[in-house]
Amino acid sequence: LSDESKHLTLRVHDECNGSDVFGSDICTCKPYLTYAILESIRTAQQGGVGLIIYFRKEGRALGEVTKYLVYNSRKRAGDSADRYFKSTEVVAGVKDMRFQVLMPDVLHWLGVRRVGGMVSMSDMKYDAIVNSGIPIMKRYDLPDHLIPPDSRVEIDAKIAAGYFSSGKRVTQEDLVRTVGRGWEDAVH
Repeated sequence: LSDESKHLTLRVHDECNGSDVFGSDICTCKPYLTYAILESIRTAQQGGVGLIIYFRKEGRALGEVTKYLVYNSRKRAGDSADRYFKSTEVVAGVKDMRFQVLMPDVLHWLGVRRVGGMVSMSDMKYDAIVNSGIPIMKRYDLPDHLIPPDSRVEIDAKIAAGYFSSGKRVTQEDLVRTVGRGWEDAVH
């Protein structure tokens, strides 16, 4: 992990029981985790190192119950990318409660000095790692074929809000048109 001559592929993953455990497709957590594991394996097969850090910060650190209240609200009100962050603010009072400044400590404890590739669109995580003195050479987009249709709402809202994307741009008109399944379309 500390050998800077080895390519290190990294995913800092925040727990998501809905997706990671139960397979919900309202978010991209499980696809990101799966993709990071695959990229870590590819990196190891090419002589590098793959590292997955799994944090217990369920639902943007809002907690599981609050996260499910947000999901319920989104589905009942009409799930669209232009209201993605507003739905969380209405239920929880904030968009995100994660505090990433201390997150890189675990990387320092493990001796990580350089990240060759990071599988994440989170600028908060990226900035925390880079500002802690660990350079990140490349960032990976989640391939489109791994994005479940219902989680397009999340991805497009995040890209429009300035999260990392290596090329996709999302306009306000795109956000209005990007919709997820409604309450009546869900299996209850």
